[in-house]
Amino acid sequence: MVLSLKEIAGSDSLDLFHDDGPVAHGLPAFAYTNRDYWNLENEKLFGNTWVFVGFAHEIPEPGDVIPLTVGNRPVFLVRTRTHEIKAFHNACRHRCLKLVDKTGNVGPRIRCPYHSWVYGLNGELKSTPYFGGPDLHTPRGFSNEKHGLLPVHCRVWHDWIFVNLSEEPEDFADHVAPLASRLSDMDLDTILPVATLVFGEIHTNWKLLMENFIEPYHVQFVHSTTTDQPLKDHYTVIDGKCLGSAIEISKPVGRGTNTLAVNSLYLTLFPNFVLGRYIPDQIGVHLNRPIDMDRTEQKRVIYLTEGADRSRAEIENLENLWYKVHLEDHAMCERLQLGKSSIVAIDGGRLSPHWEISVKRFQELALDAVR
Repeated sequence: MVLSLKEIAGSDSLDLFHDDGPVAHGLPAFAYTNRDYWNLENEKLFGNTWVFVGFAHEIPEPGDVIPLTVGNRPVFLVRTRTHEIKAFHNACRHRCLKLVDKTGNVGPRIRCPYHSWVYGLNGELKSTPYFGGPDLHTPRGFSNEKHGLLPVHCRVWHDWIFVNLSEEPEDFADHVAPLASRLSDMDLDTILPVATLVFGEIHTNWKLLMENFIEPYHVQFVHSTTTDQPLKDHYTVIDGKCLGSAIEISKPVGRGTNTLAVNSLYLTLFPNFVLGRYIPDQIGVHLNRPIDMDRTEQKRVIYLTEGADRSRAEIENLENLWYKVHLEDHAMCERLQLGKSSIVAIDGGRLSPHWEISVKRFQELALDAVR
C-alpha cells in the first residue's frame, strides 16, 4: 500500500516549505530519504508524467531493445521494422514473465523463454504454442489480437526518448514547448553524438542531481579548476517546467582549453531531462535514471552541432573535462544525501532568494506531483 503525502509528512512538516518569508526553506529531508515518499514518487510522479528514458541513436536497428524501470515498473524500448521506437510494459501476457532482461537485439520477434509465446516488434501476439492443449495452439474463445503486449506512451524528440505510463498523458508538444522555444534557433535534428560518458550509480537521490544542475550558485566554488564562468554573469531560468540558469560571459575563451569558459544555457525539463548548450557548437544531455531513493544512474552524451569540425583530440579533451566536472558534482550530491540524515535537514535548509529560485520551483513541481 502506498501512503499519501499527508500520511508521510504529517500535518505540519511542510509548513516551513510553504512559508513565504524572505529566505525560502527547501524540501524537508523525508523527500530524499523516506522509503514511503520514494514509493509515492514512483506512483504519482513517474507514473503520470513524461519521463526521459534514453537516446534514439543507441537503438539504431530493428530488433534493438533496452529494458528499463520507470516508476518501479518494468518497461522496454524497441526499434520496429519500420524504424519507429516504441515502448511496452515488459511482461508476457501469459504468466507475466519479464520478457526483455538485457540490452541487445532480439531479431524479428520477441519470444518469452518460459512457454515460448511470441510477439512481433510492434507488440502483436504471433503464437501461443500448445496453449489450448496437445493439438490446439489457440484455445476456442481466445483472441491473439486482444493479448498483445501492453503499450506505453512513447515519444522521440530529436535523439531523446520519453515515456509516460499514464492512460491519458499530457500532450507531449505542450510538455516540451518551454524548452523547445529556448532552443528554437538551432536545428536539433542535425546534431551529432560524438561521445558518451557512463557514470553508473551515484549514491544520491535523483532530485539532488537535478537541483545541482539547475542552480549556478555552486559553480565558482565546486568547479573552480574546471570552469571559468563567473557567478555574477549567471541568471536563473524559470519557464513553466523548464528550469535552470544561463550565463553570458563578457569575454568568452575559445575552444581547445581545459576549462569551460563560454556562453552557456543550463536547462532542465521536469522531471529528469537535462540539456546544456555551450556556444557555439556543443550540447550535453544527461540521463538521470532513478534507481532507489538514494541511488541514481547517470550518463552524458556529448553532441556537436552541424558543421562543427572538432578533431578527435578536441573531443577527447571534452570527454576529460566533462568527466572531471561530473565527478565534482557527484561528490557534492553524495554528501548532500548523507547530510539529509541530519536533524539539521528536517526543516529543508535554506535557499538563496536570488540564485536558487529555480531550485525552489523544481521542488514545488516535485511536491505538487505527489499530492
